[in-house]
Amino acid sequence: MAMYVLMTRLAAGALESSEGRKKMGREWLKKVRKRVPGVKFKAHYAIFGPYDFMDVFEADTPESAQRVALISRSEGAVSVETWQALPYDQFLKLLDSVD
Repeated sequence: MAMYVLMTRLAAGALESSEGRKKMGREWLKKVRKRVPGVKFKAHYAIFGPYDFMDVFEADTPESAQRVALISRSEGAVSVETWQALPYDQFLKLLDSVD
């Protein structure tokens, strides 16, 4: 399975209420698990900067990763970026293969 990083920025009002934010997060995760059952979340971070959250997850296909991003957009994210990530040890093996 491939590793992906999902960077999400929410609408300004989405973080005003901690209870509302918690509910929104639970509903998002519930929808992702139902609609993209093969996704395995590895980490979830609240972050500083241009994004509010960073999720690291594994998906079996690029389409599955895209579904996670689309669900995020449909649940109120104003900006979503999905990046494929390669573990560093795999990167080193790949680097050795091109020498």
